[in-house]
Amino acid sequence: MITVLGSINMDLIATTTRLPEPGETVAGTGFSTAAGGKGANQALAAQRAGSDVRMVGAVGKDEFAGPALALLDQQGVDLSSVARVDGPTGTALILVGSTGENMIAVVPAANGTVSQAQARYAIEAMGPEDVLMLQLEIPAGSVEAALVAAKAKGVTSILNTAPLTDDAARLAKLADVVIANETEFELLIGGTEMSPSEREEALRTMQEQTGQTFIITLGAAGVIAAREGQLYKVHGLKITPLDTVGAGDTFCGYLAAGLDAGRAFQDALRCAAVAGSLACLKPGAQPAIPTADEVAARL
Repeated sequence: MITVLGSINMDLIATTTRLPEPGETVAGTGFSTAAGGKGANQALAAQRAGSDVRMVGAVGKDEFAGPALALLDQQGVDLSSVARVDGPTGTALILVGSTGENMIAVVPAANGTVSQAQARYAIEAMGPEDVLMLQLEIPAGSVEAALVAAKAKGVTSILNTAPLTDDAARLAKLADVVIANETEFELLIGGTEMSPSEREEALRTMQEQTGQTFIITLGAAGVIAAREGQLYKVHGLKITPLDTVGAGDTFCGYLAAGLDAGRAFQDALRCAAVAGSLACLKPGAQPAIPTADEVAARL
């Protein structure tokens, strides 16, 4: 079983012909709302991939709480560990340009109330056969408490270092599996821009030194990973993206599901990469997450 400890948001999405420059106003071409939050997105992706998933987090007591949880509930994610707190549910304000690229501002709200005690309690029911998935949209102290508790119980932990925070490098050292994009990875190891060959060498070195599994998502260029002394490279699908919001979360959720199911690591990577590609073909985060059947048809 997978436990996801993380954020739950409502996404407020505006589409534009192009993304604005700082201080500039551009005309929008559309507006929509969708359930989101990196934690909730990854939980839904893992559930759609075929795993049993429990979501741990918090929503407010406002009009966004129900819609933010609706798809998770419909899909069968266990929501018994989601707290209802005073105040608003987390929100994300998203601009999507015509090329599919996006800009996002996240307001934590209820997500900021996820406590260390709640994190530790979430781990109590887990065992060595379980997988813990985390991101960085809840307080760093709560992420750290969960990672430490998971290590003590032998639970496999996966940390997605997004959005990158000042605590990311420290927290990444506590996880069994670290998932980062290329910019995040460079900042994690010192902030130097790298060529592809330099990135591979740094990836090998980090894995050898720590024993952790490191996975770098490279957008259209696919995924590169280091695990147990081996380097892996996989590609997604050649697509024209409509909306890249949620693609990374889809990858993370499918990767966690693959590990939870005991799939060979390269197979889990490839499945996750294809799922991430498919998530770029529909608007929104959670509505765009593909089903296991859709992914299987493209593998």
